[in-house]
Amino acid sequence: MKLEDALFNWLQIKLVADARQDDQAAIDTLAFFAQILTEDHGLSSFVIIKTDATMIHVKYEKDGRSKLQLFPRDRGEQLLADIESNPKYN
Repeated sequence: MKLEDALFNWLQIKLVADARQDDQAAIDTLAFFAQILTEDHGLSSFVIIKTDATMIHVKYEKDGRSKLQLFPRDRGEQLLADIESNPKYN
């Protein structure tokens, strides 16, 4: 899995886990993607630093260097919207 894809998947499930703090599946999936980012891609940190009207800003550190990755907000929030709109999961 490419770094950008892993970071995007982490971002989506991070938003779900933050919104649904009792959702153990989301928490476990978040840990899974965090493990991919640290073990497979060598990231030492990754965090959402800002959300504006159109973008979600994710800052991460690799090899001692800080980098910034921007994702479209609507794409980042899509998984949470899909889960919340499905009565089966509420």
